[in-house]
Amino acid sequence: MMTQSSSGFCMVTTTTQGDLTQKIIEAVLSRELAACIQVMKIQSHYVWHGVLRDEAEDLLLIKAKVADWTALEEAIRAAHTYDIPEVLRFDIEAGAQGYLDWIASVTRKG
Repeated sequence: MMTQSSSGFCMVTTTTQGDLTQKIIEAVLSRELAACIQVMKIQSHYVWHGVLRDEAEDLLLIKAKVADWTALEEAIRAAHTYDIPEVLRFDIEAGAQGYLDWIASVTRKG
């Protein structure tokens, strides 16, 4: 069950590799679905099809409006090449008002 965050803003995460990182960034920012995307180099450990995996990946931290969640998720999934990409939304309960105002000013209107 989805509920509206109290601030109206969220952070979305996804993991990628290689050229896919820039492809997702461009897909999201060109549509004004996020204000900022931070990229962190990480080492992911997981089980995939019964095999323990250890992969270098990029973690994208995407700052956006909750109102754009559906379009943002669709843009990430359309650009992604993973069979089951991580696309997680974390609602922002509160934040520095100036920063939240900036997110609102550089993302889609309406």
